[in-house]
Amino acid sequence: MQARFQNFSDPSSGSQGAKRLSILRRRMLEEDLDAWLVPHGDEHQNEYPPPHAWRLAWLTGFTGSAGYGIVTGDEAIVFVDGRYTSQVTRQIDTSQFGTSDLVKYPPHKWLENWISEKSEKDRRQDPEFRIGFDPWLTTLSAKKHFKKITKNHQVSFVATDNLIDRIWLDQPSPPVGPVSIQNQKYCGELAIEKIKSIKHQLTENGGDFCLLSDPASIAWLFNIRGHDTPHTPLALGYAVIHAKEYPQLFMDKQKMSREVEAYLTQLADLHPYSKIGGKLAKLANNVKIHADFSKTSVALGDIVNSNNGKLVNSTDPVVLPRAIKNASEIKGSRNAHLRDGVAVTKFLYWIDQQKPGSIDEITAVNQLELLRCTTAEKFQSELKDISFNTISGAGANGAVIHYRVTRKTNTLISNNSLYLVDSGGQYEDGTTDITRTIAVGTPPPLAVEDFTLVLKGHIAIALARFPEGTRGVDLDSFARASLWRHGRDFAHGTGHGIGSYLSVHEGPQSISRRSQVEIKPGMIISNEPGFYREGQWGIRIENLILVKEPNEIDGGNVPVMGFETLSLAPIDLRLINPDLMNKSELHWLNAYHGWVKRQLTPHLEENEAKWLETATTPLTHELPAASA
Repeated sequence: MQARFQNFSDPSSGSQGAKRLSILRRRMLEEDLDAWLVPHGDEHQNEYPPPHAWRLAWLTGFTGSAGYGIVTGDEAIVFVDGRYTSQVTRQIDTSQFGTSDLVKYPPHKWLENWISEKSEKDRRQDPEFRIGFDPWLTTLSAKKHFKKITKNHQVSFVATDNLIDRIWLDQPSPPVGPVSIQNQKYCGELAIEKIKSIKHQLTENGGDFCLLSDPASIAWLFNIRGHDTPHTPLALGYAVIHAKEYPQLFMDKQKMSREVEAYLTQLADLHPYSKIGGKLAKLANNVKIHADFSKTSVALGDIVNSNNGKLVNSTDPVVLPRAIKNASEIKGSRNAHLRDGVAVTKFLYWIDQQKPGSIDEITAVNQLELLRCTTAEKFQSELKDISFNTISGAGANGAVIHYRVTRKTNTLISNNSLYLVDSGGQYEDGTTDITRTIAVGTPPPLAVEDFTLVLKGHIAIALARFPEGTRGVDLDSFARASLWRHGRDFAHGTGHGIGSYLSVHEGPQSISRRSQVEIKPGMIISNEPGFYREGQWGIRIENLILVKEPNEIDGGNVPVMGFETLSLAPIDLRLINPDLMNKSELHWLNAYHGWVKRQLTPHLEENEAKWLETATTPLTHELPAASA
């Protein structure tokens, strides 16, 4: 079977970098610009933008989900985080583009340093630098960072139409995917009640209006889903929530069936997507408009300010209620994880039956998608999409944290190696994301040690108990402590939030070195520590976990929360050295495997069930690890 939801063409255009840079620089000269800013995101800051918005990828060849570009007359830089340090150098033309750390040395700091060095080197008679940017792609928060440069230098930030759009001759058209209504049995609350709650919150905060730019917030608030972005069921649009009046929704009607249009008309005044600027200008006069500056474009901010409105930076009011799942969403997630766990376990059985070296990464992706589709059908459900491009990394490819297999990179899954598969499904009742690292043949002893240390971190998160007010940053070190003791670490967060048939990466919650957001009951987060040896193997173990309500512990003085693990699939025993684990860790592993076996066995074929029995054999310190 050829995968329905994933293609394996090489989207990178790195070989065109020199040519495209040259054309872009000519446009910069025409506009008298010293630099041009190239964000990864679209007008809505989507992590996975629609194809027409992949401007950074088109220019540089880099296709990761987080990045930034700056082009000057003599330099071009691509900024990436720790997930993409290996990938970026494989994709870009390194003779044309340099790289920088998106977190440690972000674009605004790089640009200020470049301006300082340029001023000193050139001793220009005209010291003013003109920095061009697209105001629809640049957020108010990003502009604030860049504007800090003007304190020490004469810099003008020049808003223009997008220079890349001028030269991208075969740029795809914006999407017009159909909008659907999310069934209430999955969303758990009527849209009218959600809107009422947001209006009440707006009134309490003293606002007249709230501007929503995030399609995920709009999808959740109005109980709709769409088909405008890859693997994430979003419909691009804007919404203005009025404290006292009807909301306004800006979304093209050509995406709506009569049923959907009739439904949305009961909830909001509908306007074409392109009319947001004009309508906002009329609303803005002498009113206070709340907007999340991390999501709101400079273009919209300028419209409000130039029409006597006051823009107030406030967190998107939908973000937190969207993150805290209600009873229906939690039930749906558990159901989605059951059928997804059956599919993943069938896949693990299947891959274990293949002769080493007989299948490649693409064959594995195709098989996993087939099993998700057929398993969902047996449960009288449907795989709507995958939740992201499956990461299918054999051997050294597994060390590329967000590796995307193409026909060009496709590799055999060879003997005596590791294979990493990170995948997820989009179902109407939930979004899944799970990673398993598999031993093929006899794994190297060092890989077993690496894997066991990662597992210890995974279990530390799974067993964590914590009081109200605990943030993601407070938990992050739990996952790293065992690795740190052996001089090892990983360059990505430990966990991210998950949507309910929405984005596989959903805020505000996360477990990372930077997360200041409180972990609250009802949130779903990934638990995915890892370790990567470049050129050899990658290891990641990922389950999704639900934050449980706090309870009292005998002898304690404060209620504490914990996690319920939702994902269901065995963890490869062949990669575990039980002598590196303590009793509580072994107890968790054995209990988890017992639960996996009980939940999944009734849905497996006889041979699969026998395999799972072996794959979940309890481990002890006295016995060697069982072969899966």
